[in-house]
Amino acid sequence: QRLKAAVHYTVGCLCQDVAEDQEVQFSKQTIAAISEITFRQCENFAKDLEMFARHAKRTTVTTEDVKLLARRSSSLLKYITQKSEEITSSHMEQKEKKKKKPIAVKGGRTGKQEAPVTESEDSNMA
Repeated sequence: QRLKAAVHYTVGCLCQDVAEDQEVQFSKQTIAAISEITFRQCENFAKDLEMFARHAKRTTVTTEDVKLLARRSSSLLKYITQKSEEITSSHMEQKEKKKKKPIAVKGGRTGKQEAPVTESEDSNMA
């Protein structure tokens, strides 16, 4: 119920913004209808995402599932893909920063530093 109320409130705010920009009015019934349709569509999206993950024998919904859901809207798919790539590159940058942290002195008195292990070296060790 709280989630449904939050959707209704958000739809009301969006309708108010559009009403001011376009100089139109929305009736309470129209806002309620848009809210109901929006909530039901979100429920359908959630079920579809769950089914996509389950079909792939996963318990976690991934970005690929969301892209599959958005496949019918090329502009939405493009936006989701762009954001996904931005997040991925941001995570990669954070990982690189963590790798470049100062290295502890090995052995205390010698002053020699241990070289960081790169991914290729790490995979060779396995």
